[in-house]
Amino acid sequence: MGAKRVESIEKNVEFAAAATLAGAVGYAVFALSGLPQPEGGVCAAVAAAISFYLGHGALAAFGERDAVFRVPIFNIREIEVDEDELVLTSADRIGTAELLLTSDDRVTTEELLLTEADRIGADADTLELDDILAELGPDSRVVRLFDRKAMPTPGQLKTRIDDHLQQGTPAPVQSDAAQALSDALAELRRSLRR
Repeated sequence: MGAKRVESIEKNVEFAAAATLAGAVGYAVFALSGLPQPEGGVCAAVAAAISFYLGHGALAAFGERDAVFRVPIFNIREIEVDEDELVLTSADRIGTAELLLTSDDRVTTEELLLTEADRIGADADTLELDDILAELGPDSRVVRLFDRKAMPTPGQLKTRIDDHLQQGTPAPVQSDAAQALSDALAELRRSLRR
């Protein structure tokens, strides 16, 4: 909410409070005066106007609208000049000539146009990755994703599925280096959390 909106709301609340006081005073004067209708109404209206003026004045006197923020005077110091400081002037310029590029400075004016003769045809040498790695050495860093020796046969898969459906738990799989690596990483994570 902006400051103007807050001030407007405060002003309206003060007017509403003063009007409520004026209405109460006017009603009390009208009810307690015992005067006939026109004179009693005029007295009530005058009493309401006076009480509105006094109530609004009292609220305005107690509620300070313009807050004054005192700012200390800022003393501006003079600029301190260091004697060792390097001051550059026009006399320190190396040259007065500007670098202008002209058409003589162009490297080439021709555009590179590609034609159909520049296309690489289907007869061009293509890169085919069909190297077959026959045997992995013990210190090899190559990983086979689909090693036929490590993959179960269809019969072994069917047996595992049937065992799982009958027992509800999978048959124990032979552990390999991947499982050992996974266990070691899990242990490392647990030790780092502590």
